[in-house]
Amino acid sequence: MKIAITGATGFVGSELVARLHKDGHQIIVLTRNTASARKVFPAEAFSNVEIVAYTPTTSGAWQDTIAGCDGVVHLAGEPIAEKRWTPQQEQEILNSRKLGTQKIVEAIAKANPKPRVLVNTSAIGYYGTSETATFDESSTPGNDFLAQVCQAWEAEAEKVKQAGVRLVILRFGIVLGLGGALGKMITPFKLFAGGPIGSGRQWFSWIHLEDVVNLIIQALTNPQMEGVYNATAPNPVRMNDLSQTMGKVMNRPSWLPVPGFALEAMLGDGARVVLEGQQVLPKRTLESGFQYQYPNLEPALKEILK
Repeated sequence: MKIAITGATGFVGSELVARLHKDGHQIIVLTRNTASARKVFPAEAFSNVEIVAYTPTTSGAWQDTIAGCDGVVHLAGEPIAEKRWTPQQEQEILNSRKLGTQKIVEAIAKANPKPRVLVNTSAIGYYGTSETATFDESSTPGNDFLAQVCQAWEAEAEKVKQAGVRLVILRFGIVLGLGGALGKMITPFKLFAGGPIGSGRQWFSWIHLEDVVNLIIQALTNPQMEGVYNATAPNPVRMNDLSQTMGKVMNRPSWLPVPGFALEAMLGDGARVVLEGQQVLPKRTLESGFQYQYPNLEPALKEILK
């Protein structure tokens, strides 16, 4: 296959490119920073990777590279939980997803020949937050900021169907691997200062990095997959359980809580991603026949932290 990928130098994207390259596929990396991408994917090691300069929210010559691709994976977007949510940052979060997806769909619509499939990411923030409710792909959206972003994001992706292209939307949970959210949580445990964040009662809907890459590949290659799928493991946990399991796997204490106000002081409203949660089940993902390598948290953490 020939696959175009945005967000390819990120946590999930770099793992996806490495896997596709290993399997012999041709990859076009659409990136804002070609010099950085060449360091991540050096030509001598990634002979099947073509690096193309890309401006996510504006039209340009990069759009012509979509023609002839078998599929497009759109992962790019402004990080949600790394900066305080000022009005300017909220606009950046929204634009990077809404306009970025709009330009990808625009490129697909004018491509000749067209890709057969667009795999577009979204997030479980679509459902809003709750300590008591359970959500699956059929659940209605929430009404907070992240839910509104996800709805706008997905609405732009839906337009690709007008071009006769199959669409798969993957609503990502918290992806666990060496890096990302877990990478930030490991350090306190190493320093014997690990513990739950906030109340500890909030749900933590997660997925192992290997599983999310496998799910993206299944979405690319299985023509029966269409519509929305939750990219979460079938066994979400509460924050207290996550903390206790990390302590057990790392042989460290897990009793020292991180108070919510400390996180809010750093991230403002962005702290909601961690302090509030939702129990999200991958009903359609399981129905598609997807086989999880890591359906349970403890084996997943053992593999990551081995």
